[in-house]
Amino acid sequence: MNRRTLIKSALAVGAVTPAALWFGEQSAEASASYGVAVCEQYRNQIQIYNSATAWSKPQWVWAPGGGGWSNLSDVKFRSTASFGEVALVAASGGNIGIVDKASSGTQGTGSLLWHASPGGNPHAIERIPDVGAIVAACTGGAVHVYAPTAVSRPSTLALVQTISYAGAHGVWYDDVHGRLWVIGQGRATSYAVSGTYRATRLTGGVDVSIGASNLGHSLDASYSDRDILLATHTTGVVAIDKATHKVTTVHGNHAVKSFSQDVSGESFWVQATGVKYHGDSRDWVNPDVQFFSSAGAKSFTRGLSYGAEFYKARLHNVNFH
Repeated sequence: MNRRTLIKSALAVGAVTPAALWFGEQSAEASASYGVAVCEQYRNQIQIYNSATAWSKPQWVWAPGGGGWSNLSDVKFRSTASFGEVALVAASGGNIGIVDKASSGTQGTGSLLWHASPGGNPHAIERIPDVGAIVAACTGGAVHVYAPTAVSRPSTLALVQTISYAGAHGVWYDDVHGRLWVIGQGRATSYAVSGTYRATRLTGGVDVSIGASNLGHSLDASYSDRDILLATHTTGVVAIDKATHKVTTVHGNHAVKSFSQDVSGESFWVQATGVKYHGDSRDWVNPDVQFFSSAGAKSFTRGLSYGAEFYKARLHNVNFH
C-alpha cells in the first residue's frame, strides 16, 4: 500500500462528512494565490509557502532547534509599529515567543524578541493589539496572559494573569468586536479585554458550547466572512457567529487540527492521520495540507518531498478579523 492510499484509508476512519460538502477530487490547481504558514514538526520549523505552486523551498523559515522549542504547535503573524511583521510561536516542548520576521537570524533563537516557558504543553499564542499583551493557551489546563510596561518593548512582558481552562488548545483575537477567544474541552469562550499594559486582564468570559465530549483544537478567522470564527474540535469543523454565538457545522470529519479560509473562499486544513512517520511517535500530523475550493469540494494537496509532518497550517496574514 503506498503512502497516499494509507493516508486516505486513515482519513476515512470515523469520517462523517456531509455529502453536500464533497464533490470528489478536482484539478490539482489553486484558484487563488496566498501565503500558507505551517508548523512542520519533523524538521521542527515554521515555514511559509505559496498556495498556488508546488512546495519545495520555503519562502521563509524559522528553525529554533529542540528542547523547549520541540514540536512547534502554533504560529500567527502580526503587524507591529516597532518591529514590522512578527511571528508568534508556541511549542509543545514548553516555550512561547515572538520572532522578528525580518531578522537575518532565523535559524536558532537569535531572532527572538521575547520568550517565556509557561509549560503545560503550549498549543496556541495570540497578541492583543494596542496594549501588546500576549495570550498563551496550554493544554495542561491554563490560559496565561503576559503584559508589557511599553508596547514597543516586548522584553518587558511579564505574567499578569492565569485562568484555569480545561484542555486549552486555541486562542484568537477578534478585532471586529475587540474580544479574545479561547477554545478547549467542550467550549469556546469570548473574553473582554480590560486595562492597559501591566493592568491588562481578560474578563467577563461568555461560553459557547461545542459539545461536552469534544476537545477544541484551533481557532482561526474566515477572511471571506468577518462575522465568523472557524473552529476545529474532535468531531468536526464549525463556524461560530461572533455576535450571536450560533454554531454551524462546516465539515463533519474527525481529527482536524486546523482550518483556515482565504478571502477567495478557498480553504485548507491539516487532519491527523493516526499514522506515525519517520519512526517517531507523532500520529497527530499529516504529510499533506488539504485544500478545498470555495464550494467546499476537495481540490488539491500540498506536501514536501522529504515527508513533512504538518501539525497546523494557516494563512500568512497579519490581519486579525
